[in-house]
Amino acid sequence: MNRKSILFFTILLIFFTLSSGASTKAEKFYYQNAIYHEEIKTVQLYRVGSELSNPEYVLGSDVALVLKFDDLAEDTKNYSYTIIHCDADWNETYLQQSEYIDGIQDNQITDFAVSKNTTVKFVNYQLQIPNEDCNPKLSGNYALVVFEDNDRNNLVLIQRFYVVEQLVSIEPLVKKATFDPFNGANQEVDFKIFHEKLRLLNPRDEIKVVLMQNRRWDSAIRNLKPSNIQDKILSYDYSKENVFPGGNEFRFFDIRTARHNGENVGEIKFVRPYFHAALIPDELRSNKTYNPYQEMNGNYIIESQDRVSDYDTECDYEFVHFFLPLPSQLLGGSVNVFGALTGWNANKTNGMKWNYERGGYELALLLKQGYYNYQYVYVADGAKKADAENIEGSFFITENEYQILVYYRDQASRYDRLVGFVIANSAVK
Repeated sequence: MNRKSILFFTILLIFFTLSSGASTKAEKFYYQNAIYHEEIKTVQLYRVGSELSNPEYVLGSDVALVLKFDDLAEDTKNYSYTIIHCDADWNETYLQQSEYIDGIQDNQITDFAVSKNTTVKFVNYQLQIPNEDCNPKLSGNYALVVFEDNDRNNLVLIQRFYVVEQLVSIEPLVKKATFDPFNGANQEVDFKIFHEKLRLLNPRDEIKVVLMQNRRWDSAIRNLKPSNIQDKILSYDYSKENVFPGGNEFRFFDIRTARHNGENVGEIKFVRPYFHAALIPDELRSNKTYNPYQEMNGNYIIESQDRVSDYDTECDYEFVHFFLPLPSQLLGGSVNVFGALTGWNANKTNGMKWNYERGGYELALLLKQGYYNYQYVYVADGAKKADAENIEGSFFITENEYQILVYYRDQASRYDRLVGFVIANSAVK
């Protein structure tokens, strides 16, 4: 074979290698919380009996997770679901579903009920994981995928949840940031991992950690390496790499009844066919002092103060009107209402519009009766992270909830095991 032939086949081999790698990479799907139909509302995933809990299932536990959502339609739909195992970065793992599911891969959602005595008609759907038909066998990140008409391409919603095998213990410490050039506005999250049950050969590569503030994946800190390695103990004690803005306490409003104005509701009126709740106009808080009060770290609960027997089917929907006065319009990005009520996402569905006549940002969201937390965030064009500091302010004494997740993968494994999960609160010293 002459040199030209060798060169030709070498180039051809490189081409097919790159093509194969690109194809393999494209097959991996990144899963995030998402709603694909605008009529799907009030998507919640939590531990049974604890509406404010994280979607965390301990492998083999008797406490299941429950998914609830409403479809603003009078007729029932043919909804199915499956669960997908993901790596620590929420890409689909290269495992067959039979390897991590004990049961059937695709199942129908059979628990549903039509709304009663509400101005807005809807169907409430519910599902528990695990169940007799679908039981996760492995720990790790999972995506719960709901689709319509037995067609996985006809997506309805995706919700993330965690399956934990608690093989390590985590000792967290949240404190004022050690190195803080921003006038004491930041919080530092140090922690130790005790791994008596794991034999680690290369902890820096075998262990991955994720730090989250108030369940926010957009601002999560990843890929921290242990600052100190001792026998059975990994220490993560940094002064810059593990720092979050303290932020501010979440704003709140109460729409548990339409008979009178709840907290921070200025007016309620019925304009057929909907109730409308106008919140008291908010204020810019970045130029104000810190005001402590109890809140739910951005979450919400579905509840009614009216005489109802079932919150899921008898709590009504109403348009909630937000208004944030500002000295001028913010250019180069969007202002969004943010929190669990928007799925911790900042996108077009919760982006606010500038009202020139009123001099501020406004938005109306269709929400179910309940008690809600929220904040205003600014998202620069092209940015993946929402910024609340410029509007809400930031203080190191703000009460925040932090989630620490510890993943383990040795050289022989094909997936990331979730071996530790803990919640730390900045108010607990």
